Amino acid sequence: MNELPLEITARDCKIAIAAGEFNRFIVQQLVDGALDALGRNGVPETGITLAWVPGAFELPLAADAMCASGKYDAVIALGAVIRGGTPHFDYVAGECSRGLARVGLEYKMPVIFGVLTTDNIDQALERAGSGAGNKGFDTAVAALQMIALLDRIRDK
Repeated sequence: MNELPLEITARDCKIAIAAGEFNRFIVQQLVDGALDALGRNGVPETGITLAWVPGAFELPLAADAMCASGKYDAVIALGAVIRGGTPHFDYVAGECSRGLARVGLEYKMPVIFGVLTTDNIDQALERAGSGAGNKGFDTAVAALQMIALLDRIRDK
């Protein structure tokens, strides 16, 4: 068996981050976590592009444009969709998820889903802070791992 374990390899990566402005007080913490992870893993600030979009529903279109540009090795989509008393949550979260998955498969590049889908603000804050870790940090690590994995697969 030839196993390809998860790892992060050092190379000049270009990373795009699309972040939803809606619930920015939470999303900013995710962005900060992602930037921290990228910096700790040697991605220079000049290799990172951050684009704010109105909300999670707009993330797939931004990710599509970023992938189509050919400028990036991965796209990280960050947002926060918090359940309310209407079905709006289901539409936004579902379409965001489907759209981001489609973009990654279409362009055959990592499009990392870092959109919190929570029942309440407390759950979102927990996932964007230090309690359960910062999911923005986790998504940046996942992006770097997927870049390394795809590099190894495509070299064969």
